Amino acid sequence: MATSVSATGFKGGLYSSFHGSWSSSIQGEDHNLLVKSVPTWVRVAKPIRSNPVMKNVNEGKGLFAPIVVVTRNIIGKKRFNQLRGKAIALHSQVITEFCKSIGADAKQRQGLIRLAKKNGERLGFLA
Repeated sequence: MATSVSATGFKGGLYSSFHGSWSSSIQGEDHNLLVKSVPTWVRVAKPIRSNPVMKNVNEGKGLFAPIVVVTRNIIGKKRFNQLRGKAIALHSQVITEFCKSIGADAKQRQGLIRLAKKNGERLGFLA
């Protein structure tokens, strides 16, 4: 008589009646019957994912926000964003030159640029 060893390591006749995977065990008519038996209000649909929106939390707030909004409306968004980008680049260059003159390292320079951005948001320049 031959003995066999199962996947669990026990000798004898410990076998499972389950053959295949979970996905293959509930297919065809059984799967359709199971889906139809669950009420529609219980079924979970794939969640709709919205695109992330980058928005300034201080938009419309700050001392200079009204001037910024009026200027943007007069010259148009595209031109306004071009000018804003140039202004931010110039301001970053000024901060970089200042850091070079006092001997500040790159980490301190980056901290000053972040501080300038926070202050610009609070004052309404980024409205």
